[in-house]
Amino acid sequence: MVFINSEGKFNDNSFLIDGLIFRLPKQLAVYVIENNGMTLMIDTGVQLSVRKIVNKLKEYGLFPINKLLITHSHWDHTQGFTKLKKAMGNFETLASKNAIDNLNNPNKLNETFGYNVDPIENVTPLKDGDIIDLNGLELEVINLFGHTRDSIGVLDRKNKNIFTGDAIIDRYDRETVTGVFMPPDFDNAELLKSFEKLRSLKDELNSISLSHFGVWKDDDFEKILNEMEEIHHNTKESIMKWYGENPSLKYIAEKYHETYAPNSTIHTKKNLIGLELVMEWLVNGLKVSGVIK
Repeated sequence: MVFINSEGKFNDNSFLIDGLIFRLPKQLAVYVIENNGMTLMIDTGVQLSVRKIVNKLKEYGLFPINKLLITHSHWDHTQGFTKLKKAMGNFETLASKNAIDNLNNPNKLNETFGYNVDPIENVTPLKDGDIIDLNGLELEVINLFGHTRDSIGVLDRKNKNIFTGDAIIDRYDRETVTGVFMPPDFDNAELLKSFEKLRSLKDELNSISLSHFGVWKDDDFEKILNEMEEIHHNTKESIMKWYGENPSLKYIAEKYHETYAPNSTIHTKKNLIGLELVMEWLVNGLKVSGVIK
């Protein structure tokens, strides 16, 4: 079993950088793919972490980047954009064609999550099957809708790895896992299709790189593929049940911790504030999809 959650190079072309969401380690990953001097960074991280990310890029000889790919338009994957531009100057920005409106006009998402993100313009639109060529390393774009209507993954067949953003599952460590049914446009039917799409690639892959958090290889990769639907259905049904019993986020977080993460070092029994925030987002995701009234 292989779980890589330390910063640095983890295959022939790819690097993991800790994006420090809420200044907390090992909860938000930024990835960089490099080949023959050309670099693609995946997501921006949050504004407060940009200086740290830039320092790591310099340490690894990856600064400045040539391209930035945004896996989806949620704030923790886009908020660092303006500071990155100031630090590095010009680079090409790529995202799903479905993300262009959200990136140009982030007000809806800013209101949903309560975090300010500047507009991101001049974005190269991507569609399913597009190829990003990094000086001979071909990366395939894959639509992975459901978590959002603009989530995409990046398939690196050479290294048998896929970068999925938040599209499939959030597994911070072996003891901490959550579903990805987030506002403002969670789509359950599309998420189930994305599970099937990922499973169809199983024979071409041996690892998955999650934004929350880390690289899961070999048996750990197989475990994610085998359990992703069960985790989605079970956590969704549980949260619906607990919300019906008591809509208090504190109550739901306590029940979630007791049921799904009793040994978590990310969300401990004595400190469930972060888990309450996650539960708020998951509850709101179920509300906007009409599952919770």
